[in-house]
Amino acid sequence: MQLPDFLHTWLAELGLDTASSSLAVQVFLVVASVLLINFLLAIVLRQLLARAHHTTSVWDEAAIEAVGRPLRALVWLNGIAFAAQMVGTHTDAPIFAAVDPIRKIGVVALIAWGCSRLIRNIELALFKHRERINKTTDHTTVSAIAKLLRLAVLITAVLIVLQSLGFSISGVLAFGGIGGIAVGFAAKDLLANFFGAMMVYFDRPFVVGDWIRSPDQDIEGTVEEIGWRLTRIRRFDKRPLYVPNAVFTQIAVENPSRMTHRRIYETIGIRYDDLDKMQRITDEVRQMLVEHDEIDETQTMIVHFNAFNASSVDFFVYTFTKTTQWVKYHEVKQDVLLKVAAIIERNGAEIAFPTRTLHLPDGVRIESAAQLVDAASPARA
Repeated sequence: MQLPDFLHTWLAELGLDTASSSLAVQVFLVVASVLLINFLLAIVLRQLLARAHHTTSVWDEAAIEAVGRPLRALVWLNGIAFAAQMVGTHTDAPIFAAVDPIRKIGVVALIAWGCSRLIRNIELALFKHRERINKTTDHTTVSAIAKLLRLAVLITAVLIVLQSLGFSISGVLAFGGIGGIAVGFAAKDLLANFFGAMMVYFDRPFVVGDWIRSPDQDIEGTVEEIGWRLTRIRRFDKRPLYVPNAVFTQIAVENPSRMTHRRIYETIGIRYDDLDKMQRITDEVRQMLVEHDEIDETQTMIVHFNAFNASSVDFFVYTFTKTTQWVKYHEVKQDVLLKVAAIIERNGAEIAFPTRTLHLPDGVRIESAAQLVDAASPARA
């Protein structure tokens, strides 16, 4: 790029070197162009994002927001690299030889950054607009796929950077295979947790939001996050519990969130004096359960005389509620038990409680405390 003749004359009259002044003007023009392009690009992106807010699709908004900042950074990177190359051409300084590799690395890094932002925005859009996109979207599956895609982007970017720097990809992969063995032995627990997370993602014994518990260990609560190494569980006392994923490959896990019904299983005892009313009571309790709106009569329903106990004759109630919600279940259970108590009372019976009967032999007389005091008074006199 050459300066016009009048600029050469003007700079010479000012006593400035036309060669260095020409370089400064060129660099200035490059920087000014970068500023202008960034300014125009910001306006265009802002207008596109505003239009995307008013569309029914969520993907355009995610894509525009994802590429905005990396694209503007890409303009700055190329502009500064171009200006640095011009300076390097005039000065022949060895340091400017690193401009081209840095530019290549920066371009790859910015593209990888944009792809990662796009993956993250799509993941957030799937969660935020779940009803608009697909109601069956699973939080755990989407999170797992997003993490795998981000990892793939990172590995691909690293390999491209190494290739651009002159390293042999085949040699790097071969070294990675040999080094992977050593790393595998050194980080076996980390790898065990990683593969444990993969098993959770693939087998899906639970997902984020499920209530889980283990009969083998003191693990119970609501799953909040499934990471590559740890799963965070919020206990019912609101304390977080961090469980290594490898644990889930070695223990049994119950998932009460996936139950279809909740069970009511209660044993109720009445007095031995009311044994003749047992059949009528059990029949009425069974009929009450059949007619109850919150009891599923298609499931197993048992109401039968069960046992002769020490202080009572017992019958048991075995049935299932339609609801699986914890609070609603207890409301239904309370209503059922109160109706059972009302049926027992309506039939002239009573719910038994532990009692003892003391049999005294003939001739034994029990006196009151007052009589004992009166009998002892003359002796003290």
